Formats: sequence, structure tokens, C-alpha cells
Amino acid sequence: MTLSHERGLESPFQLRHYLTLITVVIIAGMNQGLLLPLLTLLLDKTGVSTGVNGLNAAALYIGTFATMFWIEKPVRRFGYKPVIVGGILIVLVTLILFPLFPNFWVWLLLRFLVGVGDSGLHYSTQLWIVSRSPADKRGRYISLYGMAYGAGFSLGPLGINLLPYGMWAPFLATMLCTVVSLLFVSRLPNALPETVKREQGAQAVTTYPAVFRLAWYALLTSFLYGYMESSMNSNFPAYGLRIGMSDAWISLLLPVIGIGSLILQLPLGIWSDRWGRKPILMTAGLIGGAAFAAVPFAAQGNLLLVLILFGLAGGLVGSFFTLGLAYAADVVPKAVLPRTNVIASVLFSMGSITGPNIGGFSMQYFSVHSMFYWLGGAYVLFALLGLWFRPKAH
Repeated sequence: MTLSHERGLESPFQLRHYLTLITVVIIAGMNQGLLLPLLTLLLDKTGVSTGVNGLNAAALYIGTFATMFWIEKPVRRFGYKPVIVGGILIVLVTLILFPLFPNFWVWLLLRFLVGVGDSGLHYSTQLWIVSRSPADKRGRYISLYGMAYGAGFSLGPLGINLLPYGMWAPFLATMLCTVVSLLFVSRLPNALPETVKREQGAQAVTTYPAVFRLAWYALLTSFLYGYMESSMNSNFPAYGLRIGMSDAWISLLLPVIGIGSLILQLPLGIWSDRWGRKPILMTAGLIGGAAFAAVPFAAQGNLLLVLILFGLAGGLVGSFFTLGLAYAADVVPKAVLPRTNVIASVLFSMGSITGPNIGGFSMQYFSVHSMFYWLGGAYVLFALLGLWFRPKAH
């Protein structure tokens, strides 16, 4: 069976190859979903402050950010598959080294390298899917990618429960999964992205500033998603410990955000195809931001209510990155999608670097609950900015 261009992916990319790619994304999500809270917990228990812990966590996203300045060229030259394989190999090597060298500065470097590997993998898979999706079904196709990543990311923190068997146990589990993903991706066919010259000619928008001006509102979703994801997974374990949560509760609450995203990811994608992506994004940002802002009031003693708020917020804003990519693909020429994805990834990295630092230092010097005030305010502000954005026809 072959997925034709009308079904969202260009022939001869077969259904089994697409499912393989989705499986690889699930495993990549598991790795990242485990490493962020696991390393934060291990460092926190050695006496590292929340501010310094946030700096260490941000190294992963600095690696992602740095990669975006050169990743477009190898993808255009060699195709998607070699970049995906290279990314997986980098992550696999770091997973072996983490438990071998339990040192703050070594982990800082290894987290940077994880960011480089993850960046290459996700850039290639996102671009492969969004560039082959028809406009009227783009939301649901990219939502499937988001669901795959979200499923893995939600399962990842459960690996914290392997710590009683030794520090090696969670790392070994994720190593084995990474090897499986490498075997899967080795069977994928290679493909190259389309070029500006063939698709749009001299009239294409080719500079990064020009692309950003066309789609700034759609691209802001990448910043917000990175901010939320890194802040929750890097700062929330420390937050939970400081308000008296157990490790078990922390490992239970973190996946709830991803589970909420899994539940609403595809419906939001379908609704965005039907009613427009901007109204869906504005509504999700407004309600999701309010849910985050309400967490400190529930955290005083009602963990069940915190769980509900996490599920609601995660369900609504957990699709921001994928829906933002779909919206950007609606408002820019198709041939510059590789460049658009670079901008989205850079903004994701900037948000991911900003999140742990603002959350960590504000928890340390202001209020332990401040990370949720920042999150809530950012998403509400995004919803209001939608009133000013008017996409241009192309």
C-alpha cells in the first residue's frame, strides 16, 4: 500500500514506512520525556539549587538551538534519513555516558549533545510530514505526528520508577528503546525536500526575516510549546518536592499533560482544518493559560484537582507546536517550508532555554508557584495577540 500525495505523503513513501517513522518519533519522545525530569531529580537530590538545575536542563535546548543554524543544508543535500540516523546515534551515545559520568559539568555537555541529536531527528520528521500534507488535511496529519511524540513523552517520566533498581536502570531501558528505533529507521527509504527553484522560482520568499514576517503568529506557538515543555519537565519535579509531593506523584502528574494532549491532539487538528487554525489556537491558549494559572491554588492540598488542570492545559496547548507548523504551512509558500521549520525550531529552542531559567530562578528568588503564573500569562497574552495578526495571501 502506498500513501499518495492526496493522502498526505508523497509516493513512493509507503504506509509501513510512515508507521515506522511514527514509531521512531514515539521513542524519541520517550527519551526526552524521561531525561528531563530524571536528571533534574538526580541533581536536586545532590543539593543543586533550582536555578542552577534549570541552567543544566537548558543545555539540551541550547544544543537544539545551535543545530538549527546548519541543519537545513545537510537535509537538503543528503535527505531526511541520514539526518534522522545521525540524530539517533548521537542520543544513543549520550545515554550510555550519563550513568558512567554522574557529574554536573559532564551532564551539561551530554544534554547539549542530546539537543543536537533530537534536533536533527525532529526537524527531518516534521518537515517530511508537513511538506507532503494537503492543505485541507494538514492539521490532522501533523497532529498524528504530535500524538506520536506526545505518547512517547507521556510514557517517558514513568521510567523514574526504575530508580529503586539503581541509577543505571532507567538509562538502560531508554537505551534499548533507542536501539530499536535505530533498527526501524534503517529500513526507511530516503527522500529529499523540494527546492525553492523548482517550486516557486524567483518570486519565492527566501530570507528568514521575510518568512517570519509572513507567519510570526503561527511561529510563536513553537516558542510557547518549548517554554511549557521544558519548564514543566525541568522545574516541576523541583516544584513538587518543595511543596511536599512524593516522587510517585511527580511521575504520575507529568504524563497527564501529555495524555491530555493525546486526547485532544487529533480533534484540535480536525477542528483547525474545519474552522480555521487561528481561532482554535486563540481559544486553546486562553483556556489553557487560565488552567496553568489556577494550579498554585489547587496545589495547596488538592492533587486531584491539579491532575485535572494539567490534563486540561496539556490537552489544549499540547498541540501548539504541531498546529503552529500547520498554520505556518498555510501562510507561507510551500517551497520555503524547510526555512520555516528552521525558524520554528529556533523559537522552540529559545522557549525551551527560557523556560527552565525563568521558572528555576523565579522559584528560587520569588514564589515557589511563580512558574505557573508565567505559563498562564504567556498563553493568555498569545491569545490576545491573535487579534492583531492578519495573514497575507501568497
